[in-house]
Amino acid sequence: MAASSSTSIASDPVKQFSVFAENRVGRLYDLIGLLKGSNVHVMAITVLDTTDSAILRLVVDDPDKARELMVNNDFPYTEVDVLAVEISDEGDLKGVLAALFEAEINIHYVYSFIKRPEGKYALAINVEDADVAAQALGKRGYKVLTQRDISR
Repeated sequence: MAASSSTSIASDPVKQFSVFAENRVGRLYDLIGLLKGSNVHVMAITVLDTTDSAILRLVVDDPDKARELMVNNDFPYTEVDVLAVEISDEGDLKGVLAALFEAEINIHYVYSFIKRPEGKYALAINVEDADVAAQALGKRGYKVLTQRDISR
């Protein structure tokens, strides 16, 4: 695994959208249909359910188009940068976590990609200090992906 430099990551970070949706039947379906209809591919997804609403965390291959669609179709969202780390298989999870643990990086949440160009596996990770985390992962030989790496 070749490591990416943190400079390229800082200039092209992976964007995650946290979409706030009322907790009703079909809202996730509506969002995914909207994205798919405009040729925006969901590369990673996780859903956090609460009593009244849900938070849909998404990584897509075209953040600019996704942003435009959500604004124009009343899907409130926030946007943050996340680390996307390429892994060979589930066995790499412990190594990724070890690199972050040794660097004393606090992990807020982790979820997996469902699709990647070239069919490789990846994790989306929200951490306390992305620059230090990217360096720690790079030193261990893990590739930290840029938005360009996940776009189709």
